[in-house]
This record gives sequence, structure tokens and C-alpha cells, in this order.
Amino acid sequence: MAHEPTQQPPPGLYFKVWGLLFVLSTASYFCNYFFQGYLRWSLIILLMLVQAGLIVSVLMHMVWERLALMVAVLVPPLLLLTLLGIGALEAEYTYATRGSFFGPPSPPPSAQHR
Repeated sequence: MAHEPTQQPPPGLYFKVWGLLFVLSTASYFCNYFFQGYLRWSLIILLMLVQAGLIVSVLMHMVWERLALMVAVLVPPLLLLTLLGIGALEAEYTYATRGSFFGPPSPPPSAQHR
């Protein structure tokens, strides 16, 4: 059986990616220290997504396998969005059903003793 040649990245690419991951991780810690509020969380999430993209695409060799990249990156979020959509469509039914089974909400215990 003849083996098909596979594409292998150059070894220097791994060192560059590891260095970039270290820089992005350091930037994430500095964002946590210097910024506050939505800007902090937006920058941290952006840096985490870039780190995850580098890990998945280069270190897991998915940059050389297009189908595997699409299946691993696109299918899980699409499934989650589908489940969130189903939950959003069923939310009003669940809210209405809760009222018929459990009845109207009672006042808090502190209000009953007055």
C-alpha cells in the first residue's frame, strides 16, 4: 500500500504560533488589569477567540484539512443556535404552562406577616 504524501507545516511555524499565543495571553491579562466594563470583556473574548482559532487551525492541523475545519468550527455553533432558537420559540408556551400548573405567584414571606 502506498501512502499519500501529507502536508506538514514547517517546524518554525509552531514556534511562531506558540509565541503569538503567549503574546495574546499576556495581552488578555493586561486587558483584565487596565480596562473595566464592557470594553474589558469584549477585548478578553476577542483575544480568547483568536487564541482558540490559532490552536484549532494550526496546532490541530485543521488549516490543511478544509472539511474537518468546517465541521469542527461551523457545526457546533450552528447546533447551539438551533437549540437556542427552539428554546426561544418554546419560551412563551413554557411561561404560560407554568402559570396553569403552579398558579399565580404568592407574595414574599415578609409581606405576609405585616
